Amino acid sequence: MGKARDLMVSTDAIDADDLPDIVDVVMEMGRPDEGPSPPPPVLDPRQTSLPTHLEKLADRARDYVEAASSANTRRAYAADWKHFCAWCRRQSFDPSRPDPQTVGLYITAQASGTGRDKKAVATIERRLSSLTWNYTQRGQSLDRKDRHIATVLAGIRNTHAAPPRQKEAVLRDDLVAMLETLDRGTLRGLRDRAMLLLGFAGGLRRSEIVGLDLGRDQTEDGRGWVELLDKGVLVTLRGKTGWREVEIGRGSSDATCPVVALQAWLKFARIAHGPLFRRVIGQGKTVGVDRLNDQEVARLVKRTALAAGVRGDLSEGERGQKFSGHSLRAGLASSAEVDERYVQKQLGHASAEMTRRYQRRRDRFRVNLTKASGL
Repeated sequence: MGKARDLMVSTDAIDADDLPDIVDVVMEMGRPDEGPSPPPPVLDPRQTSLPTHLEKLADRARDYVEAASSANTRRAYAADWKHFCAWCRRQSFDPSRPDPQTVGLYITAQASGTGRDKKAVATIERRLSSLTWNYTQRGQSLDRKDRHIATVLAGIRNTHAAPPRQKEAVLRDDLVAMLETLDRGTLRGLRDRAMLLLGFAGGLRRSEIVGLDLGRDQTEDGRGWVELLDKGVLVTLRGKTGWREVEIGRGSSDATCPVVALQAWLKFARIAHGPLFRRVIGQGKTVGVDRLNDQEVARLVKRTALAAGVRGDLSEGERGQKFSGHSLRAGLASSAEVDERYVQKQLGHASAEMTRRYQRRRDRFRVNLTKASGL
């Protein structure tokens, strides 16, 4: 670490009682692509003798470790850890210990790059969170309040922070046009219609859409389930803020009704148990057993928005960057002419301020304090 301390001089001017094998998953997940990865300071269960009656308990503990975060989060944390280890090797640093000076230099390098090597503030903050998480899983603590991290990060925020780039909202007319690009006579078309309408009307995240099962406790990886009722669909979700219920009522016409679309997909796909949205295989004539990846929702929204000519005033490249799975949530928040608190509840937001961030085209000047003050 002597080299890190010497290099940091210039940067300063800028002024458990856990089971020993729970971390196995993290160990494998966090290995860098090349070169040795620093082993976590825990006992390897293959080199220790756990009592037989605890082996199943240890296996269950591993399951709980994975359940503590989403698959997307684990993938991001694994990629960030590998990136940090590779950077440390190139600089002849040792990544096995959580040294604030080394981490301070690392985030400085991320902010000071050029072209694709220069990372956004949000990316740097996520990578810092990834390092903190990975070190914690190894029984170590990274002090983010240390001046070599906190002060440098504050400077990065002040210098490089920019307003968030929001995805385009898919509004009601946009959604109708997107639905028209889908073939109702195919299984894939029926599935995609149901996904778009359910995602829009429920204000669902893409992971929540593909994580749904037909009923409760039907799969290990399910994130919720649906109940078909006379007046609509009741969706029970395990989201970022815990369990919540989302009520999706019937539409004003069958052509745009999410309940009708879902029933049609279930009927023709012959789904009676398990994941709601699955791959269509065998030249489009057979429905598989595995659930879709959440990235398929983003691809679906982008593909149909481009095909429908949504935001035709932009170039194709610009339009391709404007739409994602998040466009459905923003679309509901922007389109629903109801009291804001109902939209907030549907989206599962803890505050009205967060809901307002999703309302892309609301009447921002409905309340004019300039005139109200007499000017």
